[in-house]
Amino acid sequence: MMTNLPIPLTSTDLGQFTRALSRQLGETAPSHLTLMNMLARAAGFQNVQHMRVAIVVADPMVEPPPVPPPPVPPPPVDARKVSRALQQFDTLGRLAHWPAKRNMQTLALWAIWAALPAGQKLQEGQISALIDGEHLFGDAAILRRDMVGCGLLSRQDGGVDYLRIEQMPPPEAKALIQAVAARRKARGLPARGAI
Repeated sequence: MMTNLPIPLTSTDLGQFTRALSRQLGETAPSHLTLMNMLARAAGFQNVQHMRVAIVVADPMVEPPPVPPPPVPPPPVDARKVSRALQQFDTLGRLAHWPAKRNMQTLALWAIWAALPAGQKLQEGQISALIDGEHLFGDAAILRRDMVGCGLLSRQDGGVDYLRIEQMPPPEAKALIQAVAARRKARGLPARGAI
């Protein structure tokens, strides 16, 4: 009669041990993760994740998983820049004139971008009509082209269809979009795409 002596089993790598066992089981072997969870349960754990946590806590020589760094706070908003950009818009949130400086042009384009519908393919006439409603100087073409150049709009099918490119505006653009949206409400216009 054979005595029931416990036989210790040690493996330095559960993944390697699981792969070796899977090869021996052949085609009838369950998936790698299923097999790892089965082995962990056989060792008295709920699953392989529970086993990992228990080993890290129990053995100070095992290096714990890296702690992700804290989220980086967004850069502060340059209120002066936003204020200067907002001066380019009238009291109803329409771009009164095309700014001379490129950084002001880009901010102004973000405000117009936010007024466009999100996820809706528009033909050139439709996008021009929407852009015309957001400025007073009568040049939708320059705004449309610059929005494509800045990556705010995509032009498809040989320039016939346009689509707003969804993305997170930078902090100053976000602040300007909110300020212009408040002015647009005076026209009774919907938020459309917004952010």
